[in-house]
Amino acid sequence: TQIARAACETEGAAVDVLDLSRLTSDYDRHIHPCKGCVSTAMPLCHWPCSCYPNHASGQTNDWMAEIYEHWVRAHGVLLLTPVHWYQATSPLKLMMDRLVCADGGNPDPTSTQGKKPELAREIELKGWDYPQHLAGRVYGLVVHGDVAGIEGTRRSLSDWLDWMGLIDAGFGARLDRYVGYYEPYATSHEALDKDTDVQDEVKRAARAVAIGVGLMRDGRLRPGDQGLPEPRKK
Repeated sequence: TQIARAACETEGAAVDVLDLSRLTSDYDRHIHPCKGCVSTAMPLCHWPCSCYPNHASGQTNDWMAEIYEHWVRAHGVLLLTPVHWYQATSPLKLMMDRLVCADGGNPDPTSTQGKKPELAREIELKGWDYPQHLAGRVYGLVVHGDVAGIEGTRRSLSDWLDWMGLIDAGFGARLDRYVGYYEPYATSHEALDKDTDVQDEVKRAARAVAIGVGLMRDGRLRPGDQGLPEPRKK
């Protein structure tokens, strides 16, 4: 993370680090699970999520209220994650699930009078445009592991971000690498310190995102399908 941050700053980017590992250490910090409102009707899923806090069930101090602001402020994002059992870590997956409201979520909770499913179904059936609230932002990925699962995890994260309308910063910005392949866990930090090539690739991915943001803001980076009609909006 420190390497990536420094690399972005060399390109003149202002960097805001969101450390999801704080869920494992900070007192009473939570990302509560997604309730799946969208499975009832898309307009029932509000942007940003309105499911929490739920004081009756003690589901309070939801970090997502702050995390949504991070995503909205960002012109570009670089996700760095290890692999846990062939997939994203649990803190990252919690955030991903709660970002479902960014892909088609309802920005007006009054239209469903809170959480009234009948109204939400009626609104969707009349015609819903599934607004992509984070579309157009630039992204990069750094996925690392020690034995297996890095490519599958990187692809699933890329697919998720692509689906939400974000734009990848190029092949070099979608990185998956093994660190200390089949070596003891106890020496993994030393393995990373010694692997200067991986460190340089992380720098390259970070710089690609920062450069991509500049191109996007200048109007010189956009997907080829932008503005083309979609046969299926969902």
